[in-house]
Amino acid sequence: MKLNITALLVLGLFIGCKSAHNSSSYDGKSGATKIVNTIHYPQEKHLKNIKQLTFGGDNAEAYWSFDNKKLVFQASNIWGLGCDQIFTMDISDDLSKGTKPQMVSTGLGRTTCSYFLSDNKTIIYSSTHLADKNCPPVPKKEDYGNKYIWPVYEGFDIFTADINGNQLKQLTFEKGYDAEPTVSPKGDKIVFTSTRTGDLELFTMNLDGSNVQQITDELGYDGGAFFSPDGTKLIFRSSRPKTEAEIKEYKVLLAVGLVQPTNMELYICNVDGSELTKITNLGSANWAPFFHPSGKKVIFSSNHKTKHSFNLFMINVDGTGLEQITFDTVFDAFPMFSPDGKKIVFSSNRNNNGTHDTNLFIADWVE
Repeated sequence: MKLNITALLVLGLFIGCKSAHNSSSYDGKSGATKIVNTIHYPQEKHLKNIKQLTFGGDNAEAYWSFDNKKLVFQASNIWGLGCDQIFTMDISDDLSKGTKPQMVSTGLGRTTCSYFLSDNKTIIYSSTHLADKNCPPVPKKEDYGNKYIWPVYEGFDIFTADINGNQLKQLTFEKGYDAEPTVSPKGDKIVFTSTRTGDLELFTMNLDGSNVQQITDELGYDGGAFFSPDGTKLIFRSSRPKTEAEIKEYKVLLAVGLVQPTNMELYICNVDGSELTKITNLGSANWAPFFHPSGKKVIFSSNHKTKHSFNLFMINVDGTGLEQITFDTVFDAFPMFSPDGKKIVFSSNRNNNGTHDTNLFIADWVE
C-alpha cells in the first residue's frame, strides 16, 4: 500500500512535525519546534551530492525506470489534487518553480503504488477510480480508540498506462483490495498484495495479469514487496498477529477495511514463497524495504531506534550487520536504488522549513 505520509507521522507522534527538506526537532527546554535546515547530515557517509527533486506537498514512493533516467511517484496536497495521484519525471527536471510534472493516473479516485515496466514507457499502478471517481473517505482514528490505522480500500485495482496516462488497461478484477504492484528486474513478473483470499497476502502474476500465484498464506498484512536484483527472491514487510487478542483485533479491523501496522518486521522468501525467513526482530515499524544492488543486503525505513523519527537502515539478508544510513530528525523512507546501483532516491521531511511537506531526494550512493 502506498502510505498516507501524514498518517505515518502520527505513528511516530509526528503531528505537526512533518518536514521534507528542513528537518524539525523538538526543543525540550522551550517546548518549541526548532527548524533545522539540513539536506545532508554529516553522518550520512553513504550519500553524496544529495539533490532535492520536489518542493511542496506530499511526495513519496518514487521508483526508477529500468534505464535509470526517470522516476514515477505519487503526490498529494499540491497542484489542486484531492488525494494521491501518479506522476513521472526525468531525474534532471527542475520542479523548484512549482512546475507540475506529467500525470499518469486518471485524476479520479485515489492511487497508490506505481512502478515502471521494463520498456521504460509503461507504468503500473493501483487506483480506486472505477469504484468511485471521488477520493475515498479517510477513516478517523478517534472512531477506533485513537489507534494508528491504515485503510485498505476495496476499490483498489491494478492498471497499466503509458507514461502520458494513455492506453489504460486493467489487470485485476477480483473483489477486494488489489494494490502494491512492483515489477521483477527480469521484466517478466509482478508481485502485489490482495485480499482475494480473505487476508492480505502476496501474489505474483504475469505482466498481462495472467497466471496469478499465491505466495504467502499466514495471517497478517504482507505487503510492500520487491524482487531481488536477480529476480529470484522477494523482500516484504509484514505485521503478523500472534496472541489471541492481536488476532481478534486484526480480524475485526480487516473486516471493515482497516489494518493497524504499528509493529512490522521484514521477511525474505523465494519468488514461489518457499524458504520464508524473518530477517528483522527490531520491534516498532520496519518497512519500505528494498534490496541493495548486491542482493546481499536490504535497505529499509524504521523507527525502532527513536520512536519519534523514521530513518533508513541497512541489514544483511541473514539479519546481521544492522547499519544506520540516514540521520534525519523526522522522517526518511521509501529508499530505492537505481538499477545501475549508482544512485538512491528516497522521501524525506528534511529541509522543509518546519512544514508538513514530504519531498523526494536523490543522491549518489557511496559504498
